[in-house]
Amino acid sequence: MQDGTSTTQNGEVLLQQDGAGVVMPRNKYSSSMTWAEKNSPENLNMMASAVKTLLNGVGEDPEREGLVKTPERLAKALVFFTSGYHHSLEELMNGALFEEDHDEMVIVRDIAIFSLCEHHMIPFYGKVHIGYIPSGKVLGLSKFARIAEMYARRLQVQERLTKQIADAIQSVLKPQGVAVVIEAEHMCMSMRGAQKPGAKTTTSAMLGNFRDNSKTREEFLNLIRS
Repeated sequence: MQDGTSTTQNGEVLLQQDGAGVVMPRNKYSSSMTWAEKNSPENLNMMASAVKTLLNGVGEDPEREGLVKTPERLAKALVFFTSGYHHSLEELMNGALFEEDHDEMVIVRDIAIFSLCEHHMIPFYGKVHIGYIPSGKVLGLSKFARIAEMYARRLQVQERLTKQIADAIQSVLKPQGVAVVIEAEHMCMSMRGAQKPGAKTTTSAMLGNFRDNSKTREEFLNLIRS
């Protein structure tokens, strides 16, 4: 690690150390624009123009009463839906990391999330369950929801989202283990394609003791299902 960063052989930055010495993961799935650039009138107008093109493409009239403001609304909505690119773990932690002599499992379950599938830009939504076993440090409980939200508000696939949440918690807390389970319904499967409303996708990411110890993993899975 040089200058607080860790890189791969091709120079991709994977980890960056903040001012307090906490190693934060750097994700290659990031925005090339700043928040100010994304919210600029020029960018919003460009996005709105693209929406008008799409409306024309499906045979609609962008100038009719019900649609005249739709391009502007959708442009602003997409900026919000992808706002997670412009937050960082360092910003989210904000002093909520505490020294604590607790070494039993901590679970925060049923965290509601929504995200956009990057394949169709159609929503998927559901719940995140997070567990970890502390190793000298605990994190303010609301921060787990904030971490999940930060990664969900990006163009995503559920598998990557699950792993990003687990890796982020591992990097911040360095606990004995981290477990993340996401259960979600994908509208790209409900509204189109297979057209199977109600079908749920479950993904998991297990690190440390949760991966290595089947009893620990089973305890977590039983608790989130109870």
